[in-house]
Amino acid sequence: MLAAMGAEIRVEGLTVAVAPLRRPLAPLRMTLPGDISSAAFLLVAAALVPGSEICVCDVGVNPTRTGIIDVLREMGARITVENPRVVAGEPVGDIRLAAAPLKAVCVGGDTVVRMIDEFPVFAVAACFASGVTEVRDAEELRYKETDRISVLCGELKALGVRVSERRDGFTIEGGTLAGGACDARGDHRLAMSLALAGLSAPSPVTVHHAEILNESFPDFAGQLKGLGATVR
Repeated sequence: MLAAMGAEIRVEGLTVAVAPLRRPLAPLRMTLPGDISSAAFLLVAAALVPGSEICVCDVGVNPTRTGIIDVLREMGARITVENPRVVAGEPVGDIRLAAAPLKAVCVGGDTVVRMIDEFPVFAVAACFASGVTEVRDAEELRYKETDRISVLCGELKALGVRVSERRDGFTIEGGTLAGGACDARGDHRLAMSLALAGLSAPSPVTVHHAEILNESFPDFAGQLKGLGATVR
């Protein structure tokens, strides 16, 4: 955005430098793109229900944030970014996903940084993938709103998932989620992710203290109902 307003930006590795302004920044009229972290919940919702297809429009697709797209594609989901464009210096596109059988993957390294906020919903997708999914190099998850490694593993176990916690990640055996009751533990992303588990679980999923999801996605339940889900 600063570059689109006339600032001189230089990026070298992990260093970003902004040159002294030679003139005032130019005014900019822009439309903020949709947040890929929010879009990820809708994409995974479609990925979990056989025969589903969804297009989430006007989403920011900066390559530093699109790890979840790459991983869902690796898992087998048919996912594409359509109508690519640049808005205020940022890449934007419409993300289309069609459900297909999911398979386990191993996530680590640079991909972790590019999807650090999407691990709770990715973990739910892994619960319905064939094989054992492994996450490593993700110790940063322990320092989010909750210890997302420990809490996520604990709540998935409450739903019957065979999951093993590690210092920097976890493993999930697909096909073991049975349903039941779990708790959001004060984490909005965990609340939404656990709710999605109910879309394909053999028994209903109840998420206690789920009101926290309104913190970042106020119409989450309404969006799911609009897509045909039963949410109470």
